[in-house]
Amino acid sequence: MSRESVASDTLLCPRWIIPVEPAGAVLEGHCVALRDGLIEALLPRADAEARFPGHEKVELGEHVLIPGLVNAHTHAAMALMRGIADDLPLERWLAEHIWPAEAKHASAQFVRDGTLLACAEMLRGGVTCFNDMYFFPEAALEAALEAGLRVSLGMIVFDFPSAYGADADDYLAKGLGLRDRWREHPLASFCLAPHAPYTVSDATFRKVATILGEIDVPLHIHVHETAHEIERSLAEHGARPLERLERLGLLGPALIAVHSVHLTDGEIALLARHGASVAHCPSSNLKLASGFAPAAKLAAAGVNLCLGTDGAASNNRLDMFAEMRLAALLAKAVARDAEALPAHAALRAATLGGAKALGLDARIGSVVAGKSADLAAVHLAGPELSPCYDPVSHLVYAAGREHVSDVWVAGRRLIQGKNPVNSALQGLDTRSKLWQNALQFSV
Repeated sequence: MSRESVASDTLLCPRWIIPVEPAGAVLEGHCVALRDGLIEALLPRADAEARFPGHEKVELGEHVLIPGLVNAHTHAAMALMRGIADDLPLERWLAEHIWPAEAKHASAQFVRDGTLLACAEMLRGGVTCFNDMYFFPEAALEAALEAGLRVSLGMIVFDFPSAYGADADDYLAKGLGLRDRWREHPLASFCLAPHAPYTVSDATFRKVATILGEIDVPLHIHVHETAHEIERSLAEHGARPLERLERLGLLGPALIAVHSVHLTDGEIALLARHGASVAHCPSSNLKLASGFAPAAKLAAAGVNLCLGTDGAASNNRLDMFAEMRLAALLAKAVARDAEALPAHAALRAATLGGAKALGLDARIGSVVAGKSADLAAVHLAGPELSPCYDPVSHLVYAAGREHVSDVWVAGRRLIQGKNPVNSALQGLDTRSKLWQNALQFSV
């Protein structure tokens, strides 16, 4: 058995711990005990050393220990398309470049290799769980599990054929079959993932609503991403997308509304009333010129806010530290309120907010006894991070993914001293270059 496959009994002793629950807590001089992949206890250092003398002690002197980051929306395999067609609006970017490239190259092997590359990037940046929406989800699942990450797989649905599915019924059947085969795996969970209102018909949405009433999974969908999407919906359906989804019975606590850039105050209240979540993707929204999501209004209304990177083709980084910083800064500018979305709220959105959206908040998202040991250590030292008055402020406004030193998923240490321990995350350059050679002549 390889050393990275074992979750050992460990005592993590950092300078600070940000548990996220309770909100606003910052602990100094505490340790976290891990056993059998779970957080066994969180207690003062002297008590921890007395109670767990047999645990392997890991000293993290100038580090802050946080819950592993949750990337609530991405298309992981698109890491192989990073930079393939930049500086274009969403509709042209998709129709003229991304969809043609996918039609030619998307395959199980493409998805497996691209997802493994994305997992290596995300893990090095403190991400321990991601919510994926892409073709060939079983290949993505295999890659994520090989890398050691926790993953929520989208049972993707379109109303047009692809190399993966012939029609909406075929997509749904394949997705549900995948869930049946893998639903008991401790690192795997699933979402119903109709792509967007402009790629899915009312008839298909009704099928999705029926399935949603039968199985307990989140509903993951792009919605209100661009002004053009709303104009098109009004022309074709006589309703804005969220109004249409409400008519079809798809609004509720299971909904993860991705992007949600163009919202009226009434639509924000509607999302709050239904207990929905919004996956805020600030970098992607900026790069595609989609607009500024009303993150502060959403949070103030009680909508569960989580953060996503989107795919590397439209970001171009799977960097949750960048998303935290941008989310906090943009919220202040849009609201014209320096107190909007403070650092603790941004960190919560990147951890417990994502876990809640995915229905995983009983298992991950905070440093609480009994939860899975999905954790990241961030080294808050060096001239760019000194002095440190407030570790949470530093995490959101000063630190970056390059300061992540160690990462655990279910108690397994997958990043140690900034380097991947798992051999599956090493030597990915050759595979990515082979795909580059194939893709660069497609767009």
